[in-house]
Amino acid sequence: MTTLCTPKDDTGALNHTFCFPVRISQWDMPSIQEQWQKGGESWRILLVQSGKGEIELAGQTYEAANGFALLSGPGRGLQPARGSKGSLRGQLIEYRCVLGNGEAGNGLAHETPIAGCSPLIQRLAGELAALWKQPELGGRFRVQEQFAALLTELERECAAEERPVCDWLEQALKVMEEQYREDLTREQLAAEAGVTPEHFSRTFRKATGRSFNEHLTLLRIRQAQLGLLEAPTNLNALAQKVGYKEGAYLSRRFKEAVGISPTAYIKRNKRIAALNPNHTASLVALGIRPELGVYTPWLEKVQAGQNIGLGTTYSFYGQSATSCYDALAKVNPDLIVHYSAAQENKGLLELAPVLELPFRTMNWREQFRLIADTVGRGAQAESWLERFDERVYRMNARLDMELGDRGTAIVWELCRDRAYGISASYGRGSQLLYHDIGFRPPDRMVEEGIDAKGYIETSVNGLADYPADHIFIVGLPEGMEGRLRIERLYHSEGWMSLEAVKRGRVYVLNHPDLFYGYDPLSSQAQLTKLSQALSGSHHKNA
Repeated sequence: MTTLCTPKDDTGALNHTFCFPVRISQWDMPSIQEQWQKGGESWRILLVQSGKGEIELAGQTYEAANGFALLSGPGRGLQPARGSKGSLRGQLIEYRCVLGNGEAGNGLAHETPIAGCSPLIQRLAGELAALWKQPELGGRFRVQEQFAALLTELERECAAEERPVCDWLEQALKVMEEQYREDLTREQLAAEAGVTPEHFSRTFRKATGRSFNEHLTLLRIRQAQLGLLEAPTNLNALAQKVGYKEGAYLSRRFKEAVGISPTAYIKRNKRIAALNPNHTASLVALGIRPELGVYTPWLEKVQAGQNIGLGTTYSFYGQSATSCYDALAKVNPDLIVHYSAAQENKGLLELAPVLELPFRTMNWREQFRLIADTVGRGAQAESWLERFDERVYRMNARLDMELGDRGTAIVWELCRDRAYGISASYGRGSQLLYHDIGFRPPDRMVEEGIDAKGYIETSVNGLADYPADHIFIVGLPEGMEGRLRIERLYHSEGWMSLEAVKRGRVYVLNHPDLFYGYDPLSSQAQLTKLSQALSGSHHKNA
């Protein structure tokens, strides 16, 4: 933590702190410990101006090079690290601090060194040293003026070091992701973050493993890869879309990052990975074997039945971002498909472009089409959807005769002691009931904001409080306690009074793996189960 305080005296009046240098000297590695000890009760600023080596302060060893700075109060020991072979040289500024009432004041101290001071700080320190040696170069108060300017910049640098990195770094990364096409500069983003360019660079590299320019280049190249996947186009046009002026420059940068030219990349068979079951299923529906996919047991059986084989299977849930990265690195994908809200996406930029699909705001058909267009199989996706829509049409024609007006329906997923009513954006078959078959959610669910949230939550006994013309239960709790709760519900007065129960329109479809999916294959299988239930071949009057 940085200290430079302005305390109050006994009367409560502000007591300003005044700082003035008492000695400015040059030092090298052999002499620094002796010079440091001479400082006594002085406050000290140690700057490294050349060389590389190690310095030990308060038992902690630090790598030091040009721009390295220590800001210390009296009483802190310093020495070259044992066994160091460095040849550091620099400047030592010793100064005193007094309050307006004549008592000793606090100078500028920072718990950890500054790894690289800004060029402005280094320039001010150099000019101060020159003025110290030759006072005639300036006016009577020139040294004090220069020293005050140096302290001011050092305090700003310390404040930037102490500002929570997550506050400004996340914002800077977001700006780069959204404006990578623009002529962004490190200095511009550092100014917006309220930190020095040097501090910005140090922190940015530490967090991402890349410099600002390297990260911006990678963002542009990944977008170029997505552009080539979606629709091979003129390189000059693509270059301008991703932030470069001409195709030749894009091609050179592309080859440096990807290892092959854009032309070779277009021709190469692409290796695709999917990080959730919905997108794995979308690829399988297109006849593509993911190099790495996340599967449910149901989806594994479906893919095995299509004779396209399994790639690497990955159990994503409960895994760390590091394990996800390592698993993907082994299969070396050309494209990764995942939801846009997933935090691990940012760490995958090094491996391949990530096709990020919005969760809930893009329905399963739109996601399927976008994936298909990106992997060059848009025609296959449209053909698949036409066949699916023909099945929906035939089902609705039958239901028109059997049910007439569909009325209201609710889809419940039951856990041990909670129940979740599901909206169309969360799937579980509700996307078909509400969007394709013509049911609507009960008014109470709409009033409670199911569309905005995606689901409503209640106790298992609370199911009786949501009447609907048709009730679908697509998941039952496991374990004896959960089953007992369901039995108590089924025999409760409230449940038995529901019109859907009386008319035999409660459908228990306990296929959680199948109904969990929100994708083409799952929707197709869910349509079959719903059709059977509504035709009376698979319902239970609980």
